[in-house]
Amino acid sequence: MPGQAPPHADERELLLAFIAQQRDGVRYAAFGLTDEQARVTPTASALSIGGLVVHVTQMERGWMDTVLQREGAGTDEDSYESGFRLDADQTLAEALADLDAVAAETATIVGGMSLDAPVPVPQDVPWFPDDIDAWSLRWVLLHLIEEIGRHAGHADIIRESIDGANMYELMAGVEGWPATEWIQPWTPAEDSASVNG
Repeated sequence: MPGQAPPHADERELLLAFIAQQRDGVRYAAFGLTDEQARVTPTASALSIGGLVVHVTQMERGWMDTVLQREGAGTDEDSYESGFRLDADQTLAEALADLDAVAAETATIVGGMSLDAPVPVPQDVPWFPDDIDAWSLRWVLLHLIEEIGRHAGHADIIRESIDGANMYELMAGVEGWPATEWIQPWTPAEDSASVNG
């Protein structure tokens, strides 16, 4: 997807396009990394690119669990913390494929519902309001844009800390833009294999 979400007259398609744009920001940050690089935590936090891919996937899936009122993985401390890690037995390519799967599932779920459909507010989570019974599906989608966008920004900083690559160079590399005076598409080093190009 280009740097801007495409215009849509249909509100549902527009919201999904903005969610996709933010997901792409996370995906671009992962472009060309090895599994080992995807696990690196180069900043003061414990965040890694691979961990952010895993978290964004689990977070979006968790919101779809809430929308459908289906049983999810839960939010205990162990599952929350492990949801920010690319485990040793998981590859970055697998994590990105799972991100694609949750994107397709979200589109299917949202496609079959009214944007005004009520989504019950979970009452067992301290950071959710206790004076609201339900959000709308529209609110949930707007929240996903905000939440994924925040993590795309985290991923940008982490990627720059790994090898100096920035979002525009990475986007240009992923999308095959021609080189110009003001932007050079990122390409992997000669001795590095791309895991998701």
